[in-house]
Amino acid sequence: MSRPIIICTRGSALALAQSNTVLADLRRVWPAREFELKIIKTTGDKLQAASLAQPGQSLPKGLFTKELENSLLAREADIAVHSLKDLPTELPDGLTLAATPPRADVRDVLLFRDARCQAFAERIGKATPEGRSPYFGRADAGLAALPAKAIVATSSTRRAAQVRAARPDLQVVEIRGNVDTRLRKLVETDAFDATLLAAAGLVRLQCFIGGKGELRLDPRLTREQLEGFKAPPEGVLATVLKPEQMLPAVGQGAVALETRGDDEEVNSLAAALNHRNTFVSVVAERAFLRGMGGGCQSPVAATARVLGHQVELRAASFREASPRRAEGRLPVAQAERLGEKLAAELK
Repeated sequence: MSRPIIICTRGSALALAQSNTVLADLRRVWPAREFELKIIKTTGDKLQAASLAQPGQSLPKGLFTKELENSLLAREADIAVHSLKDLPTELPDGLTLAATPPRADVRDVLLFRDARCQAFAERIGKATPEGRSPYFGRADAGLAALPAKAIVATSSTRRAAQVRAARPDLQVVEIRGNVDTRLRKLVETDAFDATLLAAAGLVRLQCFIGGKGELRLDPRLTREQLEGFKAPPEGVLATVLKPEQMLPAVGQGAVALETRGDDEEVNSLAAALNHRNTFVSVVAERAFLRGMGGGCQSPVAATARVLGHQVELRAASFREASPRRAEGRLPVAQAERLGEKLAAELK
């Protein structure tokens, strides 16, 4: 009997959802092998009250990945599962990006309070102590529907920059916490009017946008399939934003399987989950981010897709007062070159 293969992950609900999917897929493809899940607390998990968006201040590299990578290097784990957008473009010596399973939705979602929800009846039209009127919206409302001076909460410099570029009349504030924490702050307080989250994260938490825009657990799944997933709070509406409205982060919607580069046995197991088009796309995106000299909190955005034998990349930088954008195509084999080329154009 071969030794168990240890898969390490963060302990957040989203990280566990991703890792359990990877675990199930590995067990399905390799039924004769034994796989175990190991939860590790990262620096980012320990700094939940700290700012992730302090202009001019440096942040630890690998905020959500370093401890997992240390576990790989110490041979205490064999595969680290990350949200790929959290993974630094420069990996520690000895480690490699072994595989990327099929990518989920790359888009962002705008979330806000539902004006139809009875729970908000006493708050609608009532000013806050600061004299502000909180926003309660209708289905399909997007950034354009938010009233002047509405408050949008996000910890992402990329999202904040694009909100300001599209609607300079809006206020942008910082928010920390996991998905459930942010949604509860939205419905239970009037501190802000809307927030932004990745569609992929909501999907992996089994959230579903209903016909009237309401956010709820996916009704298509059985009770057993939903076991362990928490229903979003009542009264949240969601609008999916097109990439033209909110260009995604590098690696958004993708999951990374990181391993030791010289571990041929583990790499062959991980390779069975690799989705070629996703891998090619994130190679282009990560080359762009690396060329821009930024990390996961840098105010840049990029999204790539494979079209036949070519990879197409759209990218933007929000480091200056006016956003700068670029796009291009090259053969799939030159995905990394494409990312470097667009970075050179925007630097």
